[in-house]
Order: sequence, then C-alpha cells, then structure tokens
Amino acid sequence: MPDLKDRLRADLTTAMKSRDELRTATLRMVLAAVSAEEVAGTQARELSDDEVQAVLRREARKRREAADAFAAAGRAEQADRERAEGDVLAGYLPAQLADADLAALVADVITRTGAGSVRDMGRVMGVAQAEVAGRAEGARVAAEVRRQLG
Repeated sequence: MPDLKDRLRADLTTAMKSRDELRTATLRMVLAAVSAEEVAGTQARELSDDEVQAVLRREARKRREAADAFAAAGRAEQADRERAEGDVLAGYLPAQLADADLAALVADVITRTGAGSVRDMGRVMGVAQAEVAGRAEGARVAAEVRRQLG
C-alpha cells in the first residue's frame, strides 16, 4: 500500500480518537475519493503515491472553488468550512511554488524550448507542467507562460 494512503488512514484514526470532526470528515471524504478512483475503469487497482496526490489536488481545488461560490452567494459559514477542509488537504500536498520561482522556471523552459510566440504555448506548457509536477496549478502555469510569451 502506498505511503501517502497509509498516512491518510493513520491520520483518520488519530482524528477520530481525538474527536476532530473537521479533520475526520475531510479525511473520510478524500479516502472515499481515492477508493472510487481505484475501482474506476475496467479493473480495480492500487493507486501510486503520485496518483493519490493527484486525487488530493483535485479535491483541494474543489474545496477552493466551492468556498469561492459560497462566498459569492453570501454564505460565509459554508465558505469557511470549505476553506478549512482545503487547509487540511493542503497539509498532504507538496508546497506550492512562489510566483518568482514559477516565473524563473517558465523562463528557463521557454529558453530551452526556443519558444518565441504564443503559438508555441503548447510545447512550453508540456515541458513546464512536467517540471512543476503538482507544485502549481495548471491555470497559474498557463497564465505565466502566456505573460512571458505575449
């Protein structure tokens, strides 16, 4: 069993014992999403740590989007709950790149690929996404690539 999934399960047990309702609910939700991903498709399989991280990133993004929607609708209490769940999930993800680090990484990729205009964005994005590897959202990377190429 992957280490990250073991850690999630162990942390769920700890949260249940300490009666931490938010952490318990959040970890149950993410473990259910991991289990659903494992049985999706034609054959059940065990997810690797990278695949579990992808599920965590997807769930964290859902929490951010839901918090924004609740905040826009004037439902501050639900928005706060979604943000708190996102914070719990963020503890299991790699640290996000700072804007300056992302800009430097994109500049390096543009130099290496020889990109000169926005038409080369696809080529730059392919290499940049591989190097970022979950440390920045795709939209942030795309915005930086567009900014530097435009």
